[in-house]
Amino acid sequence: MPVESVHRGSDSRYVARVWRGRASGDGTMTSVATSHWELVFWRDGRRTHAAVRGPETVATAARIAGDSDSFGITFAHGATMPHLPASALVDGELESPHVTADGFVLRGEEWPIPRPDDAEAFVDRLVRAGVLVRDPLVDDVVRGGAARVGTRSVQRRVAATTGLTQGAIRQIDRARTAAVLLRDGAAPLDVVHALGYFDQPHLARSLRRFIGRTATQLRVARAESPADTMSLLYKPEQPASS
Repeated sequence: MPVESVHRGSDSRYVARVWRGRASGDGTMTSVATSHWELVFWRDGRRTHAAVRGPETVATAARIAGDSDSFGITFAHGATMPHLPASALVDGELESPHVTADGFVLRGEEWPIPRPDDAEAFVDRLVRAGVLVRDPLVDDVVRGGAARVGTRSVQRRVAATTGLTQGAIRQIDRARTAAVLLRDGAAPLDVVHALGYFDQPHLARSLRRFIGRTATQLRVARAESPADTMSLLYKPEQPASS
């Protein structure tokens, strides 16, 4: 099952990543955990879909059948849609009730389906319409910045916009960073020391839970069979300390 994907960063304060992918044939893909939510569009056959997909707190297996093209806008921590509670999206997704080849419905309004190269312009439209808002404090504290409000207030605001706790975000992002380092050839013990894991068993448990792979499997990922594919994996920009 060949899977191709490309992704890029963004200069928008609301966007963490923009990606597109293509899959062909039948098989199983491991969807790795992510602390971000995203807006996803995909086409399988003649049918087009659109969905808001929430953060994923564990690695899961996803079945892929047939050929499909997909495109997604992954939103930065702190960006949220007020009409969709973040907590209701964790480990789930909400499909648009009406989608055509050119448009989809969001918050009861019809919007054109964007393209990867105009994702930021589309996001700007959502912001101007009040569909998308941002709490800058959340992005700052998740990146390791100091908050100017009390701890409880920070916890409430992080949970309200991301659906997750700060601890959960750090654990997921640290595991993703570890996976990228191992995939690029780093030794497990070096990753343990660099990212603050207690020991190698601690790293191993984190990888199994959030990535669905062992350190050995990640280090030989480029030689794995096409049927043993992972979803988009990149190193988070913020610090990944526990």
